[in-house]
Amino acid sequence: MEMETGVVLYEKNADTFLPMASTTKIMTALLTLEQENLDRVFLVDEGAIRVEGSSMGLQKNDKVTLRTLAAGMLLASGNDAANAAAVKVAGGLTRFVEMMNERAKEIGMEHTVFETPSGLDGENHGSTARDMALLAVEALKNEDFLAICSSSTMKLSYGNPAYDRYLSNHNRLLKEYEGCIGLKTGYTKKAGRCLVSAARRDGMTLICVTLNDPNDWQDHKNLLDYGFSLLEPQTVQPDLPESYPVVGGLSSGVPITAEPLTVAQVKGETANVFSRFVPTSPFLYAPVDEGSCVGYLTYYQEKNGEETALKTVPVFATEAVEYREAEESSWIKRWINRLRRWLEI
Repeated sequence: MEMETGVVLYEKNADTFLPMASTTKIMTALLTLEQENLDRVFLVDEGAIRVEGSSMGLQKNDKVTLRTLAAGMLLASGNDAANAAAVKVAGGLTRFVEMMNERAKEIGMEHTVFETPSGLDGENHGSTARDMALLAVEALKNEDFLAICSSSTMKLSYGNPAYDRYLSNHNRLLKEYEGCIGLKTGYTKKAGRCLVSAARRDGMTLICVTLNDPNDWQDHKNLLDYGFSLLEPQTVQPDLPESYPVVGGLSSGVPITAEPLTVAQVKGETANVFSRFVPTSPFLYAPVDEGSCVGYLTYYQEKNGEETALKTVPVFATEAVEYREAEESSWIKRWINRLRRWLEI
């Protein structure tokens, strides 16, 4: 799946419901990183960290932050990190799972059921490759998430007292595939090998998902290569007026600009992408500083008669406009002229 447009370049059994193991932690980490006070220190819940499977090594009374726990999930795939974060964010595992399913509906994951924050097997815990791709797209929009999942190793400080340690990312593609930026591995005996990956080249980002794939590393390399071979970057320039009206300035208008959009397009085709400018107000009052935000521009793609918003960017003034002093009214001018003539007599 191409990230910006959502175009699916290859699929096989994309809507088959399957367990997804620790790729579940993409949702858990996303919800964790959407909270406030990510760097506030707290004690882990003793009961939450008593969990089987992979771990970031949390112990009773350890001091952590939500950001540290998110890193522990995405790099070391810590089940202890997932549960500890769930309890801190929602007060308990049950409520956090409800939050996971609510967020899934918001994203459009129509065939996903979350039952655990960690991804350990549940009776109905599962998703589809298409849904997990949608989740990956949403997660990569979060800058904190991207910074963590794209790191091969991270230095983290936790414990009681806290001390520095290094966690390595289980995602081999970060080192083995050019442009890889994440996301998450997963495995249980029931789910098999699961992998959600993303790679970025020439401004284009591809998402790849496999569930229950014993050859996932090589399959992802092949699928990403195939996807990039089909695409080429196309730059769409912003559709903006030449100037934005200014009241009370030395100039009646100011030039404006916005960031162009680079969109991935299948070779030989033209992307039906356009933009709409929404100003913050009908005009600006002088003075206007260079770089002032005057509104927002949204890029859309039209497909099958439907418009999909791709990206929204701010629109800036490219020059400064100084304030123009108010001109004296005509009667004052006449009075001053008469006074001057009288004084000259």
